[in-house]
Amino acid sequence: MSKSSRALIQIGLSLLLAAIAGVIIFMWTSGASNRAVPQKAETVPVVVAKVDVKRGVKLTSEMVEVRNYTKDSRPSGAFADPAKLVNRVLNVQVAKNEAVTATKLADESLVGGGVSALIEPGKRAMAVKGNAVMGLSGFVRPGDRVDIIVTLVLGKDDIPVTKLVLERVRVIATGTQLQPPDEDGTTASVDVYTLELTPSQSERLALASTQGTLHFALRNEQDEENILTTGSDIPKTLAALRPKSAPKSRTRSGKKSARVEIITGSTRTSVKF
Repeated sequence: MSKSSRALIQIGLSLLLAAIAGVIIFMWTSGASNRAVPQKAETVPVVVAKVDVKRGVKLTSEMVEVRNYTKDSRPSGAFADPAKLVNRVLNVQVAKNEAVTATKLADESLVGGGVSALIEPGKRAMAVKGNAVMGLSGFVRPGDRVDIIVTLVLGKDDIPVTKLVLERVRVIATGTQLQPPDEDGTTASVDVYTLELTPSQSERLALASTQGTLHFALRNEQDEENILTTGSDIPKTLAALRPKSAPKSRTRSGKKSARVEIITGSTRTSVKF
């Protein structure tokens, strides 16, 4: 084989190897670019609030809209069809763009909004007349828990007695407000307070409010301790913070000592018993 033939064969092999290498490199780069492109996540429709909606409000189609959520981020109990939420009543406040879930809705049997949507089953809403002192100058707000103290007069002598009669009563509304003010520390001094009570507690409060004078004692939300009291009257109140009286002197035997003076003529003698 001549030198020119061998040269042609070597050149042909080089071109073939170069072509194979080019094909391999092309296939590898194509696969890498396909792997770099992220696949689009599958989404599902979720109904959210279009505006801020307060609790006790009946939902309308203008208050909600549909947003797309990924399957992993879809809240439990969420709705996909806005029509299923129309005329449903919220039992909690829902912020704008927040998903409306089943736990945030009152029972389907409830057709009206307002205070009735906020009452727990088995309890009743009852309003009592108040004032600035009773409402702690407006710091008693919806959602707070209060203890109720009443002062009544007893017997023919009209003896006043003050007693704690109800504990951890939830304030549903102050005046016409079902929500506390948006800013912390804002007061809402009103003359009517709506409370959530059991039927027996309602009877107790009705008697206390008509026959005596009520006072609210604001309570920490985390304080669930039950306090039993005997009540207070005038003697107990005046005895509070009174110092203990000094003990009377006694002999070693525990009996009171006595001293007698005996006079005999001009002589005086003292005898101790």
